[in-house]
Amino acid sequence: MLLNITKITMEIQMTNSKRLLTAVLSSAMFISACQTTHSTVADLPLAGDTVANTNQIKAHLGFLASDALEGRLPGTAGHESASAYIAAEFAKYGLTPAGDDGTYMQRITFRNASLVQESPTMVINYGDETVELDYPKDFLTGKSMLETESAVTAEMVFVGFGVVSEEYGIDDYAGLDVKGKIVVRVPGRHSSLPNEEGAHISSSRERERYAIERGAVGMITVQTPKSEENRPYSRSLNYIHSVSMDWLDETGKASKANPQMKGSALLNLETSKLLFANAPKSLEDVWSSMEGDVSPTGFELNASVTLTKESTHEDITSPNVVGIVEGSDPTLKNEFVLYSAHSDHLGMSKSVEKDRINNGAMDNAGGTAIMLETARLFASLPVKPKRSILFVAVTAEEKGLLGSDYYAQIPTVPAENIVANVNLDMPILTFDFADVIAFGAEHSSMKQYVADATSSQGIALTDDPWPEMNLFTRSDHYSFVKQGIPSIFLVTGITSNDPKDDAENMLMNFLKTHYHSPSDDLYQPFNWTAAYNFTQVNFAIGLEVANATQRPMWNADSFFGKTFGKSYNLAK
Repeated sequence: MLLNITKITMEIQMTNSKRLLTAVLSSAMFISACQTTHSTVADLPLAGDTVANTNQIKAHLGFLASDALEGRLPGTAGHESASAYIAAEFAKYGLTPAGDDGTYMQRITFRNASLVQESPTMVINYGDETVELDYPKDFLTGKSMLETESAVTAEMVFVGFGVVSEEYGIDDYAGLDVKGKIVVRVPGRHSSLPNEEGAHISSSRERERYAIERGAVGMITVQTPKSEENRPYSRSLNYIHSVSMDWLDETGKASKANPQMKGSALLNLETSKLLFANAPKSLEDVWSSMEGDVSPTGFELNASVTLTKESTHEDITSPNVVGIVEGSDPTLKNEFVLYSAHSDHLGMSKSVEKDRINNGAMDNAGGTAIMLETARLFASLPVKPKRSILFVAVTAEEKGLLGSDYYAQIPTVPAENIVANVNLDMPILTFDFADVIAFGAEHSSMKQYVADATSSQGIALTDDPWPEMNLFTRSDHYSFVKQGIPSIFLVTGITSNDPKDDAENMLMNFLKTHYHSPSDDLYQPFNWTAAYNFTQVNFAIGLEVANATQRPMWNADSFFGKTFGKSYNLAK
């Protein structure tokens, strides 16, 4: 243990000392301000060390969301400081290190890829005639994680939505030969698909997989009037200078990249029509065929396309931070209830505004602070729960759930022994909530454990009120779902104990006003009763699962259980 604390101290000392001092002072000022401007029943004396301490939560949140950490972008000194702080707190509570080489840190190598803006070309070939498009006015393209120079020429095939699902009787590739060709698809999805299941089946990652499995070498997305209305092409122009990230395996290969896919493009509404100029149907015909939620069918486009681009690569490292509270049962202690919360955020904005720091106070300093206090509660129990509790502060969530995806695929404990995941991401701590939402609970026996835990705390459990937002597939818990682990995404709900609060409107106002903005900072009106209650509910859920006789099981009729579940966590 002494060696681990020494390593943590060295990591802290290696960061900018002035930055850390400023962060500590900012945190102290934040706590002081909270104590003088907020009254909360949560701070009243209560018996036992297993009761949440809101001053602890304030301290964690104040440090992690301080300006000195400059938005906790992975690979920066700010995020390294955040990670060192989390590791030091784990050590303070006596958690067993569960990172690499006896430390709390699971160090991940990531690749940052940028597109050389002068490089992209796209030429449509109709036999003897060619049309050259202009970047970025006519088309956009992504970065390559594998190559610094990319080029492909291939015939094009329209594949409708480009979706395949045996369970729902969908195959947009039926009767089409796309081997060695570039597939062209429209945005959207089949109306017959349920929300959560459809979000997975129609995700960009899955559509790429369907194409790769059938031999395609590229993918082009064309617009529809509906997609242009929902997400205008002009909005995509704001991201042409953005940096893409992926984690690298031990051979240096990017985890999500496939060398078979040589090219990609997104076309604007008018330019999209050019791909269909020599086809049996025009793109306008396709649009007409889609009226009334009818799914488009595919056909050969009788044209080829050439795509080229250049990318630059920079490899960085960033850690997950991992600690364990060991269980008390001689057998069940080898199983783990996993808590996750992402420690990263967006860093500094590229803008002319005075405040350019994306502090990420709610997203996700708040979730990480509550996970740290939950770890303290479990560590302070005189008798530990039967199963062990695994705490993982994951990096690079904002870059595509990358840190959790890495841990889910390369865990530091046996994968088959992780029985459940409780994920904490952006709890809105601005009102005294009366209910919580556990996205995904209905897919497994986790729902009963959550219901028992919330009931014990006098908190209601609300079903997903926004199924159309597909939130079950949009945070770190989903990385664990894809590895077959029953998981929930726990957030504050939509009702308040204060009748003057319009809780759902307060939540939506945060999303409209502060989400992914520098205004998600320490000046928001935090409600510390909410922080206390959310921590108690979070702790109670883990306690229920950790002491249960049976590990959580996927429901027999769950799409996600049938798709990803393993034999040891499937309902019989």
